[in-house]
Amino acid sequence: MRVHDLKRSIREVPDFPKPGIRFYDVTTLFRSPDAFGTALDRLVERFRGEPIDAFAGIEARGFVLAAALAYALRGGLILVRKPGKLPAEVVTEDYELEYGSARVEVHRDAVAAEQRILIVDDVLATGGTAAATARLVEHLGGHVLGFAFLVELGFLGGRARLGDADVFSLVQYD
Repeated sequence: MRVHDLKRSIREVPDFPKPGIRFYDVTTLFRSPDAFGTALDRLVERFRGEPIDAFAGIEARGFVLAAALAYALRGGLILVRKPGKLPAEVVTEDYELEYGSARVEVHRDAVAAEQRILIVDDVLATGGTAAATARLVEHLGGHVLGFAFLVELGFLGGRARLGDADVFSLVQYD
């Protein structure tokens, strides 16, 4: 399967989570062995050889991608969660979504000083979640090497919120 064919495996859901929002559901891509395999292979190819110490996966679909990358590229895995899900001491960051506000958190000891982190999520929309995650990594003394996304919604301009870091996405919607 070619990368440009991946779009056909992503379900578009109108008016979710509220009217006027079009949700790009990658769970349909995940359930297809060909599409999921192609996506993972391309992500691994892109980041092989990069000096990545750990992959920060953003809840929940980002966990799937980050875990696969961490395994394939032999890096650590950091789980970036919604509030109240982590059992030890956490640091938090608030941010704005295209349809409200939210918060992410990580364990205070999730990132070591100078650790090189790739932030991974399923979709880059407005960039709020990814930017908040980058602030958490930096607050803990880590270095954000870049961002990896399965899908980028270019029409929402999220890439601009991520500064001059490397941003990679497999599938783009303009």
